[in-house]
Amino acid sequence: MLLVYTHKITPRLKYIFKQICTRILDVPVSFTTTVEDFIAHNSLKMSYSRQPLGNEFYVRSHDIIFEQGLTDIDIHVHDWEETKCFFYNGDKSSIPFDIFAASFYLLSRYEEYLPHVKDEYGRFTVKDSLAFEHSFLHQPVVDIWAYKFGKALQHKFPDYEFSKRSYSIKPVIDVPMAYYFRQKGLMRTIGGTLGDIFRFKLRQLYNRYSVLLRFKRDPYNTFKWITNMQKRSESKFIVFFLIGDYTTYDKNININKKKFVSLIKSVADYCKVGLKASYFALDDLNILKKEKQKMESVINTSLVASRNSFSKLNLPKTYRHLIELEIFEDYTMGYVSHIGFRAGTCTPFLFYDIDYEIQTPLKVNPFHLMDYALLRNKSQLDKKQTVKKIINEIKKVNGTFIPVFHNYTFGDEERWKGFRELFTLILDSVDEA
Repeated sequence: MLLVYTHKITPRLKYIFKQICTRILDVPVSFTTTVEDFIAHNSLKMSYSRQPLGNEFYVRSHDIIFEQGLTDIDIHVHDWEETKCFFYNGDKSSIPFDIFAASFYLLSRYEEYLPHVKDEYGRFTVKDSLAFEHSFLHQPVVDIWAYKFGKALQHKFPDYEFSKRSYSIKPVIDVPMAYYFRQKGLMRTIGGTLGDIFRFKLRQLYNRYSVLLRFKRDPYNTFKWITNMQKRSESKFIVFFLIGDYTTYDKNININKKKFVSLIKSVADYCKVGLKASYFALDDLNILKKEKQKMESVINTSLVASRNSFSKLNLPKTYRHLIELEIFEDYTMGYVSHIGFRAGTCTPFLFYDIDYEIQTPLKVNPFHLMDYALLRNKSQLDKKQTVKKIINEIKKVNGTFIPVFHNYTFGDEERWKGFRELFTLILDSVDEA
């Protein structure tokens, strides 16, 4: 067990030390403000304060860990060997940066509480992030820092046996629309038909009625392939179905249709099933509650996980709603158009509510790649190299890779050509040395 001496034990301090030490390095940690207890401890120990006690393993602390609420912090990012870091803490410290304060800043999403300009969907943009501005979005810096800390600690305590975690994946399948042509109802089908005619989309009109007359499979109906891939993979997929009402933003199948209910149940036989919260549910607790209840009635079990429509997050309101409804896993933390680490990590973490200064029971599972971001790469070879690059970054710290694909990604549309191969590449990455 690691004993940490500090001048003040705060919720922030306990939160970030447990994330870095226990969840990443698998080292139990406890805290003391008593010098005598610290001296008597005969295993791993360190001091985390403004001044060292003597010649112990010491990390000079930054004030952010002992504050409450938000303050205007002046951040200077520096190079640190193969990565970057901030909150430089001087030569007396055993490591040159306060990685605990820096990690808290990233994991709590401190910057998303500060004033910023949102995009047209009300989302925090990648260009407003510290990671993008200083070119470390492509690295899981929190995990890298944790491993650097662990290495320095082991050098100080060579007899201590540190355990190692393994690289893993959590594939996410997002289903905003289960079928493109089928199960839409008479009025939507007529509207779609007229739209095809007036816009001279004759090929789409032909495909529409080929599907409706059952001569062809619906282009979005790739669920048989998805379940077959699940059967051959030990990594459990989680499939998020949108079941909210038809609106300007959300256009899925009506949840009252038996075929749609049957589809969700059949997928749930092989994969985990979660709720894709509709756009208007994100700001309305009552709508979210109804969608949760509907999904639970379909899967006949308590809903564990959710993911937001358009990957929209409004902190802390969005997460407070999930906690209130006892939905304890979220898969929304990431960027749609950029590959990388929005929270600076590839390790799931508990949401810390800065306003209330508490660690919550909500587990945030940050995603690192969405299929849309790969469309920037024109060739299949470029796409493969991009996927391999982020896999290698995560493997360096034995983290958890969470990619997001859509059901239609595995269809026959030209722009998604080769994406089945990319998904298979990710699944196979677990078996590679």
